[in-house]
Amino acid sequence: MTRHPETTRAHVREHYAKRAEGEAACCTSAYSEEELARVPAESFLGEGSGNPVRHADLRAGEVAVDLGSGAGVDVFLAADAVGPSGRVIGIDMTPEMLARARKAAAKAGVENVEFHKAIIEKLPLPDASADVVLSNCVINLSPDKAAVFREAFRVLKPGGRLVISDIVQERPLHLKEDMCGCVANAMVRKEYLDTIRGAGFRDLKVLEDRPSLRIGRRVDASAITLRALKPKKEVNA
Repeated sequence: MTRHPETTRAHVREHYAKRAEGEAACCTSAYSEEELARVPAESFLGEGSGNPVRHADLRAGEVAVDLGSGAGVDVFLAADAVGPSGRVIGIDMTPEMLARARKAAAKAGVENVEFHKAIIEKLPLPDASADVVLSNCVINLSPDKAAVFREAFRVLKPGGRLVISDIVQERPLHLKEDMCGCVANAMVRKEYLDTIRGAGFRDLKVLEDRPSLRIGRRVDASAITLRALKPKKEVNA
């Protein structure tokens, strides 16, 4: 049975509200000690399925958007990369996460970041306003992943890049639930990649690919990090 989208969001919001308050993580960290030393300690909760900022080739002065920014670890890493002339915008729907991220930014004196409360299927940002869209193990939780990718495409400038880490199923698993919902709510790999291309992205490349869930020797779900580009010119259908 398919959940109503708001039921899915409520479940995710409840889980991540607890995480913001210190409940144990269910993910494996992909951050180095050197990376974590560059961000406020409060921004790191051990979440994520990869490290998209590491693959984003961020440059000084760029604008980046992080979908499902949580406590802000990827926002702060990106902010360090784009420097004072750049800006990083975190989008999250969980008030407790936003409060934690904003408090961390204020305490650390990081001024080139901002955090907005919104769902990632409907971004409160203008068209063609970002150079890079990031996300780390969040789109898999969305009840409408196609809408997320359409919004990412909309807010990117022509030539902009999508760099995300996420979980994909390797075959339909028909799971009712798992610890974080990361696998149960994930799409099958081919459908996921086709959905990204269907939103208009081109030159999609999987940069990292490792098992996330195994039953015996069989890999049932994987953690992937990918990059895709918004064409510099509109592609005619």
